[in-house]
Amino acid sequence: MAKTNAELVARKHQLIARGISNSTEVFVEKAQGATIVDVEGKEYIDFYGGIGTLNAGHCPAPVVEAIKNQAEKLLHTCFMVTMYEPYLDLAEKLIELTPGNFDKRVMFVNSGAECVENAVKIARSYAKRTGIISFECAFHGRTLMTMSLTSKVKPYKFGFGPFAPEVYKIPSAYCYRCTYRSTYPECGLHCLEQFDRMFAAEVPPENIAAMIIEPVQGEGGFIVPPPEFLPGLRKICDKHGIILIADEVQTGFGRTGKMFACEHFGLEPDLMTMAKSIAAGMPLSAVVGKADIMNAPNPGEIGGTYSGNPVSCAAGLATIDFMQQQNLVERANVIGDKTKQRMLAMQEKYPIIGDVRGLGAMNAMELVKDRNTKEPAKEETAAVIKHCVDNGVIVIGAGIFSNVVRTLIPLVITDEQLEKGLDVLEQAVASVSK
Repeated sequence: MAKTNAELVARKHQLIARGISNSTEVFVEKAQGATIVDVEGKEYIDFYGGIGTLNAGHCPAPVVEAIKNQAEKLLHTCFMVTMYEPYLDLAEKLIELTPGNFDKRVMFVNSGAECVENAVKIARSYAKRTGIISFECAFHGRTLMTMSLTSKVKPYKFGFGPFAPEVYKIPSAYCYRCTYRSTYPECGLHCLEQFDRMFAAEVPPENIAAMIIEPVQGEGGFIVPPPEFLPGLRKICDKHGIILIADEVQTGFGRTGKMFACEHFGLEPDLMTMAKSIAAGMPLSAVVGKADIMNAPNPGEIGGTYSGNPVSCAAGLATIDFMQQQNLVERANVIGDKTKQRMLAMQEKYPIIGDVRGLGAMNAMELVKDRNTKEPAKEETAAVIKHCVDNGVIVIGAGIFSNVVRTLIPLVITDEQLEKGLDVLEQAVASVSK
C-alpha cells in the first residue's frame, strides 16, 4: 500500500523517540548515485551524502555485489572468537592508504563515536596518562566520552552532564571568528601560542595522553585551519610526548581531494579514526595508527561483538576499489572547485554570505545578518535549507551557531546534476536576501 511522506512522518511520531530529529520530512524509497527518490516518487539531488557517508554515491554496483556475495557466505561470527579474512584484507588496505611510513596496526568497530572512544582508550593505555585535549567547534560523537570531546551545547550536550573528566577544551583555528580578534596571517597564530598558557594555567602537559582534532572541523562549520596549524600541533605533541589523533570520520576517503584530509597539511598523526564513507553506508569504523601505540592495550581490552562485521569489511574493500577505479579523489577537487567558485560568486551578490570556505568537495557558506557584526543568521540558514529541499535538493546545516550551509556532495554526481543543484542553492540564498 502506497504511503505519503506526511503519513509516514505521523507514524514516526507515534513510534520513534522524540530525540531522533529529522531535518527533512522525506522518506526515501530508493537512491542511486547522487539521486534520491522518496515514497511519493519525487526525485532529489543529494548534496549531503548521508552526512559524508556516501562519497562513493548511493548503492554503487560493485559494492552492492560484494555485499550480496559476502552475505551468502557469512553474516557474522564475532572476530574475537572465530576470525575471517575480509577483516585482514581491509586492515591491510588501510595500512597502505593512510599517511606515515611506519609500522601500523588496525582495529575495527561500528561507528564514528565508537572509533573515537577506542582511540582515547588506546592513547591512555600507551601514554599512562589520562588527560585529553579537544577543540572548540569539534564534533566527535554523542556517547559520554565523545560528547565530552564535542563542542556544541545544544543539541549535543545540554542536560546530559556530568561529562567525562580530564577533557580540556582549547579554541580552534576558526579564523572567521577568531577568539583573539586577530587576522591571519598577521596574527602570528595565537591559536598555537595559547598552549603555553593552557599548560601553565589549566593542566600540565605531563598529564595529557592525547590531543584529538578534525583536520577540517565538520559539524563545527567546515572550518579549515591555516596551513601552519596542524603541523604546529604536531610539534607541540612531539615536544610533550602527547599522542596526536586525527579524527577523519567525516573528512576521510576522498572528501577533501586527498584520500585523507591530513595529507593536505603534511600531517602524519599517531592515530587516525575513520568511519562514514569507509564502506558506502554500511556500519563500520576503524582506528589506524602506530603499531607500538595500537598494541598497548592487552588482549580483550578493546573490541566488540559486531566490530569489523564481515559484510561491512567486504563493502569497505569494494568501496575503496570503486573509488580508485573511478578516480573519485580527483573528482572531489573538480566538484569542490565548481562549488566553491559558485559560492564565492554568490558571496559577491548576497551580503548575507559572510564567509565561504572548504577543502576539496567539503564546502560551506556561513550566513550572517550583518557582515560587520557577523551576527549569525540562524533562521535564514534554516530557510535556505528548506527552500532547497522544497525544490529538489537536499542540503544540511552546521556550525556552533547553526548558521552554516554545508555540502557533502557524492563524488559520483554528474556535471549536470551539480549545476542544477547549485542553481537551486543560489535561488534559495536569493530568496532570503530580499
